Amino acid sequence: MNLFDESCLECSKVITQKYSTSFSLGIKAFQPELRSPIYAIYGFVRYADEIVDTFHDFNKLELISRFRKDAFQAIEEKISLNPILHSFQWAVNNYEIELDLIDSFLKSMEMDLEIGRHERCSFNEYVYGSAEVVGLMCLRVFTQGNSQLYEELKPTAKRLGSAFQKINFLRDLKDDFEDKGRVYFPGMDFTCFNDEMKLSIEKEIQLDFEEAFKGIRKLPNSCRLGVYVAYRYYLQLFERIKLLPASTIAHTRIRVPDGEKAYLFAKAILRNRFNAI
Repeated sequence: MNLFDESCLECSKVITQKYSTSFSLGIKAFQPELRSPIYAIYGFVRYADEIVDTFHDFNKLELISRFRKDAFQAIEEKISLNPILHSFQWAVNNYEIELDLIDSFLKSMEMDLEIGRHERCSFNEYVYGSAEVVGLMCLRVFTQGNSQLYEELKPTAKRLGSAFQKINFLRDLKDDFEDKGRVYFPGMDFTCFNDEMKLSIEKEIQLDFEEAFKGIRKLPNSCRLGVYVAYRYYLQLFERIKLLPASTIAHTRIRVPDGEKAYLFAKAILRNRFNAI
């Protein structure tokens, strides 16, 4: 059974490395015992996201419904022949991740198949389920059974997830609208996206980042550097986006070059070493 567990967790690690260089580098900064459960969470959320975003030649609703059913069955039975779901159930059961967080996440994935344009209420629900609860799942791992610390850091973990997701929305405006028919920001008309709208969104993100950083500084040493690295990557992406006009953001996917990521990673290590985070 140990060999099966290890091979499944290795699958989740490969998925993380294939899909996200940023998060992969951040995870490497965690203490070794925290890496596998975070890979397991990422593999799960990535596969769910793939179902609703890219499997255009298949019945997405049927696939995500089956994925939901299989995930909760795996958690209940503590085993799955799907290596990604087996890894995820292992993390859920070992770190006591709440089932309502998983349910909210999957509901947001299902919303992508039902809602093309969001109002404020549906937007808040979507961001909570697609991003904030992922932060809370990870926080369960980071706090390792310390319920008091978990409750203290919940608000800031949610704000960090929110900031990351809103930046993703800004970065992917063109792809979301043209390829998927989605406009996430409440009441926004993609064809009329302007600098005033962009500035309003950026103010929301800035507030999220400011609150999130307060929580990062209180994280245990075992995970603080890794979360700070991800924070710095997204903050750098945000700074690049802020410098550009809305017309550019609406037609170009902005990214941080790998060389710059490596520099940010090294700088984060130094700041952590000198207790300057």
